Amino acid sequence: MKITCAKDKLNHAVQIVQKAVSTKAALAILSGIYISAENGKLQLQATDYEIGISCSIDAQVEIPGKIVLSGRYFQELVKRLPGETVEISSSNEDRTIKITAGTSQFNLLTLPAEEFPVLKPLSDKMSSINTFVIKDNVLRDLIKRTVFACATEESRPIFTGALLELTENDIRMVATNTHRLALKKSATENSTTGNNSKIIIPSKVLNELARLLTSELPVDVLICWEKNKVSFNFEDVYLESRVIEGQYPDYNRVIPPEFGTTVLINTALFMDAVERVSLMAKDGEYNVIKFQFNSNEVIITSNNPDVGKAYESIPVSTEGTEITIAFNAKYVTDILKNIGSTELQFSLNTPLSPASVRPINDENYNYIITPVRTN
Repeated sequence: MKITCAKDKLNHAVQIVQKAVSTKAALAILSGIYISAENGKLQLQATDYEIGISCSIDAQVEIPGKIVLSGRYFQELVKRLPGETVEISSSNEDRTIKITAGTSQFNLLTLPAEEFPVLKPLSDKMSSINTFVIKDNVLRDLIKRTVFACATEESRPIFTGALLELTENDIRMVATNTHRLALKKSATENSTTGNNSKIIIPSKVLNELARLLTSELPVDVLICWEKNKVSFNFEDVYLESRVIEGQYPDYNRVIPPEFGTTVLINTALFMDAVERVSLMAKDGEYNVIKFQFNSNEVIITSNNPDVGKAYESIPVSTEGTEITIAFNAKYVTDILKNIGSTELQFSLNTPLSPASVRPINDENYNYIITPVRTN
């Protein structure tokens, strides 16, 4: 192999794929980055069998070839190389690769390329898989508004992922840890081969995907899936993941059909007050803070016998019955950080039944939160 490419493009590609390099690899080959050069393209790949990422860049390919380099050392090296171009050439005799940039020259040992589990895009099997096209900004918004509500404990794996559901009218993403639930819908314009499909995608993969969806102008993302895999293809990036198998519970059953109390609140005021009051609750067992919703104010309090008490009052507009209710403070602050609206609507029924938080004038986003029983 002998290629020359722009250093910034190579660094960009390495930073994208390195997130899929296995750090605890049972197989040494999974700790490497696979590099393939042919037809004016340099393709980099990494996988740990949970997630696989591929990225292609333009390159001058004098001699095509395939190699695998240590992901850890290659990534650190490329980031620090001088100059604007990089030359990579391999020697078959001693299984090393020479990397030259400016006055710097490095020789790295290679791993056997034939042992690497090369990613084969699902889109190559178009006739036998489900496909859907979505704009990257829409997909990023679906992820950002929901995935924070996924479970982090592995005891119930199904809740460590988010449900991606396609209906005839919209695409939905749902995440829950059984104590709270986030649901975001978006209208669909594109036809799909997978109407009424449901796939559960690990939250780690979705967070990684959202990090990669950074184009300034909306671009198309091709989503493909089959029984145990899902892939996302956009620009020069291909990301593939296993899906979480199992039956996702019927989330509609936990969304109350109506509420007896609705409260309009300024998001920024509410956020600041909740964060201050929760400082006192953080060391407590459940991080609990109380909300007393009156007709024109909400009183927010916490009481930690080992630390002290907190009290805040902010103006609100309440319709319906006045109510006092307690929540895990983190579950409240999480939604306030992600709601994306200057005003919100808090809807409640009783001190022990689920409440809803949603942006004003957005019927497509809903966050359900279960209260905490207090003495």
